[in-house]
Formats: sequence, structure tokens, C-alpha cells
Amino acid sequence: MQAIIIGAGRGQRLMPTTADTPKCFAEVSGRRILDWTLAALRANGVERIAFIGGYQINKVRAAYPELTFRHNADWPNNNILASLFHAEDLMDGPFLCSYSDTLITPEVVRLALANTDDLALVVDTDWRKRYTDRTEHPPDDAEKVLIEGKWVTRVSRDIDTELAHGEFIGVAKFSASGATRLREHHRRCRERYAGRPFREARVFEKAYMIQLFQDMVEAGELFAQVDTPGGYIEIDTQQDFEYARRHWTFRKDEG
Repeated sequence: MQAIIIGAGRGQRLMPTTADTPKCFAEVSGRRILDWTLAALRANGVERIAFIGGYQINKVRAAYPELTFRHNADWPNNNILASLFHAEDLMDGPFLCSYSDTLITPEVVRLALANTDDLALVVDTDWRKRYTDRTEHPPDDAEKVLIEGKWVTRVSRDIDTELAHGEFIGVAKFSASGATRLREHHRRCRERYAGRPFREARVFEKAYMIQLFQDMVEAGELFAQVDTPGGYIEIDTQQDFEYARRHWTFRKDEG
């Protein structure tokens, strides 16, 4: 299984922590965010790990020479979806992708890998209590999910908080067939929308990953939801960083 960690952006909302270091270098409980992600992957036997960098990529290269790197040099002018597809050449088989600014447990990765569907999104069903005091990143910003049965029917920030099944945590799993269909759908959208508006994005190059996923759902692709009640903290703002430092209780010896 190939893992792809997406970490090209600067993390402007995490200033001053990211003034001169990548966002994934922020330390929680004595480890960088990236260290927690790598530990969760390796605890599940995932050793083929790629990192898509942009801002301060040379610091990540120097600290983690064992990783495979892809460079999104134009990161200030594009977004997460464009970053992911800098590693398109690594999507020739099954793969798992993850955002680089999230704390995840090995159990989250285990649940993702255990799913046998071609396309699957990991969803935190215990997400709302995390937003109680999250004033700098309100629920309106959450990548929320609606489901029917076991299938995702919608993934969007615009979903009503009261209706959402949970929050997509940035971890998605693709079988070899699912990876092929993802690449093909992306190619079709890129050919049609390059330099033009795509869904909620001003231009295709600024699209988020979930916008492509929703486009695939509407085209008839079936994304399974993989539920996790917690086991995840997003670190987007300084407020999130302080919260994680207080509440991330996962033990280092468990991952």
C-alpha cells in the first residue's frame, strides 16, 4: 500500500508557528505532527510513504530522507487537489492519502485499510464536540459528509451542521481500480476546467480534494464512509494547536 501525505501549503493561520518551518513540524506531545502520521502508517505496515511538499520542502527532505518526495513548486497559486496530483505517478496501485496537518491514530489507518470498497473516506462521527470552543475554525469550515446506508451522498463545507453524519478527516483510501477511476475523472475535469471555475472553486487549480470527490459522486461513483469516533485532531489555527497540546492523549508507545 502506498501512502501519500499532502503538505505543500504554508499554514498561514498557524502563524507564528509556521513562520520558518512547515506546518507539519509543529510539535504535540513531544512529536511533530508528521511524526504522528508516520507512526500511524508504519504501525499498520505501510512503509511506502510519499510526501508532497511546497513551503519549506527542503527542511522536510533533510529531516525525513527515507520518504519519497514530490514538489508542488507553485503551491502559493494552487490548492490541495493540485498538490495530490503531483504524486499521480504513485497512484498506479492502491493508495491511501492524508492531509499533513492532522493528528491520527493507528486505529484510524487500520479502519481505512480494512475497508474493501474501491473508494472510501474516513469520517469522524464524534466531530461536533470538538467544535464547541473552536471559534477560529467554525463548523462552517468543516468538510462535512452526508451518507445513505454506507455510501457518501455528499461531501461539502456547505452541509448543515445539524444534518451532517460527520467530518471528513482528510484520510481517503483507494483500491487499484478506485485509483484508476480517480485519475481518469481528474483528467477529464482538468481538460474541461483548467483555468476556469470548477464547482465552488474560482478556478480548477484552486479546487479542494473534496470538490473532485463530490463531482465523482454526482457522476455515479460510490464512496464508502469509514466511521471513526474521534482519533483525529485537525490543527489549522493557533487555537487548534493549543487544543491539541492539551488534549492529544494518545501514547507514544502505541504508535
